[in-house]
Amino acid sequence: MQTAHVGTSNLVVSRLGLGTMSWGVATPVNEAAQMLKAFMDHGGTLFDTAAAYGGGEVESLIGSFLRHMVHRDELVISTKSGFVLRDGVRVIDTSRDTLLTDLQASLRRLDTDFVDLWQVHAWGDQPLEEFLEAGDEAVSAGLARHVGVSNFVGWQVAEAATWARVAGRSPIISVQAEYSLMARRAELELLPCASELSLGFFAWSALGRGVLTGKYAHTVPLGSRGADPRMAWFVEQYFDDESRHIVDAVVTAAAGLGLTPAQVGLIWVRDAPGVTAALIGPRTLDQLEPLLQIDSTSLPEAITAALDDVSGGANQGR
Repeated sequence: MQTAHVGTSNLVVSRLGLGTMSWGVATPVNEAAQMLKAFMDHGGTLFDTAAAYGGGEVESLIGSFLRHMVHRDELVISTKSGFVLRDGVRVIDTSRDTLLTDLQASLRRLDTDFVDLWQVHAWGDQPLEEFLEAGDEAVSAGLARHVGVSNFVGWQVAEAATWARVAGRSPIISVQAEYSLMARRAELELLPCASELSLGFFAWSALGRGVLTGKYAHTVPLGSRGADPRMAWFVEQYFDDESRHIVDAVVTAAAGLGLTPAQVGLIWVRDAPGVTAALIGPRTLDQLEPLLQIDSTSLPEAITAALDDVSGGANQGR
């Protein structure tokens, strides 16, 4: 599988990252184990998780895989802290003590001494210095190799990365945000910001929360996120007419290229300017396997340009 350095750091990741949010919930444990093996057999190294996923159960599951299936040095583990549950309500808390407590709990669940990339999960109301101090302490103590941010907007990324440099803190090496043919907002500020500051960029939900697979074209399939009352909100915003036009274009391109719609959507994200790795979150091995077949496949320039146009206009980075 293709690999890339994250920004100017020495961290090298596979250009596809496996998201684990559904593991142990929508994805049974044995299915998750098969997905991990298939991903690694194809050269995948990057596993994306978070303390908030399944209330920590996803990290515990990955920890069990580390004990029984794979060696720690075969994986690049990226986790996130900052979402906490208080009185049944999930809140953002990026204070130093909370972040470090979160990280230590993540390491216990993951059964590892360190994570390769530790990200603050979202921008919080606490002073920025608290997050920067926590990141510095984590790296200095060997609990994390590198520090990144997730779900920040452009000015927040710029402020965090700049202050980290000015204050001599451990550098911010990456930003993670939603990016797909359905969600191109990152091109306005985030991708230019990441490029200007030499940061890596991880695109989460590269398949438009599953809508770009085309499975919602005519109905909401049983067993899908859209049919789950707990997750319907996650996909319903991409059921509008504009989104349907994008899906139709992807389906048409896939038919002409002999690919699946999911493969076309994923290649477009992976090869977009500034993207370090595209993060995918398949819930089954059957969904994952076709996505692992695209390593040497690229889209013709005319197809890329057509998809750019139908989804919002020319990508100025191309």
